[in-house]
This record gives sequence, structure tokens and C-alpha cells, in this order.
Amino acid sequence: MTNMTNSIQSIALDKLVAHPDNPNRQSRANFAKLVRNIERTGRYEPLVVRPCSEKAGHFQIINGHHRCHALAKLGYETADCIIWDINDEQTDILLATLNRLGGSDELGKKLKLLKRLNKTIVTGELAKLLPQTAKQIERLTNLKRPSLSAMQAKTAANCFANPLVFFVNDSQQEQIEKALLLVEEPKAKMTKAAKRAAALAHIAQYFFNMKKLNRGVSHSG
Repeated sequence: MTNMTNSIQSIALDKLVAHPDNPNRQSRANFAKLVRNIERTGRYEPLVVRPCSEKAGHFQIINGHHRCHALAKLGYETADCIIWDINDEQTDILLATLNRLGGSDELGKKLKLLKRLNKTIVTGELAKLLPQTAKQIERLTNLKRPSLSAMQAKTAANCFANPLVFFVNDSQQEQIEKALLLVEEPKAKMTKAAKRAAALAHIAQYFFNMKKLNRGVSHSG
């Protein structure tokens, strides 16, 4: 990063512009906690911004989107910011790392960031910069999002998909596939990926129910 300005400056909230590809999302509960914490202490981590090329005198938020919203909700007119003079590629890397430390990622925008970075940085080098491993980046960038029905699309508008990426050996995969096949498929018309997700959730719920039942038997005995 070149020409980095580390001094904290006070910038008017109406001069701060959210990055359109920020993949980070925060639950209502966590956002409420953030608002209460700032209200109680009057303290918050300075936002990280860069000069906005599209609007003179404005700054694009790189890290601190939720803090900016919290400050606006509390009636603040300015925010403490650190200004970094960085290019688009460096900004994408920061969006994929700094913002991952809080909240959760919106899958579509996260994939967009990863694919854009992967055009200029090879997967192996990208894995050295991002939280994901090279294999995880390869799987995510090759991931095809299932098409949604009208009802699913309406539901998705109010919630975010949470990707679960993990790796298993051949024996574990065989056991998991057998377990998924034993679960009764939902009656509603769903994609294969959605059915597998529902089946996995069903298996998890069955496990929790059995644990509760076993606790009840042991206590009564």
C-alpha cells in the first residue's frame, strides 16, 4: 500500500460512501449490540476509507460499514476515519479479509470478490492473503449458485445464504452420502443442493433429539 495516511480524521457521514461489493453482513442482534456499545462508551474503532474516485470530496468505506450505520442511527454527524490511498485490487483484498472478522458473508458478493481477485492473482498467492485455503478458493470460485423458485427468491430476499465449506476423506463421504439418502426428501420442489442442505439439517436435529432423550433416560435411571 502506498501513500497511506495513518492519522485519524473526522469526516462527515454524508461524505462516506459504502462499497457496493462489501460482502459482510451482520445480524440484527449483533448490530443492536454494536449500537448499544457505542452509545454506552462513545468509543468505536475508526473506519478505514479511501478517496472516492466517482465523487469528489467523498470517501469509500473499506472497513466499518456497520459502524457507520450505527453512528448514523445514534445521531452522529461525523465519524473518525483513517484514510488509505489504495487501488481497487488492494481494496478487494481488504474487503475479503478485514470485514470477515465480524458478521457473516453474503455468498453472491463474496464469490464476486474472489473471482475478480482470481483474475489477477493466482489461487496459490491469493490463499496467502485471504482467510481461505487454495482448495477452498478453488471450490468457491467454481461454485454455481442454484436457481431459486419464485417462493425461494422471495424468502432469500430477507435472509442470507451461509456457505459451509469443509473437506472429508472417502470413507467419511460415503457415510455422509448414505445418511443423506436415508432422510425423507422435502415435499416442496427444491434444488438438489437445497434438498441436501435440508437433509443435513434434519440429521443434525435428529442427533440433538437423541442426545436430549439419552440425557432424560440417564437422569430417570
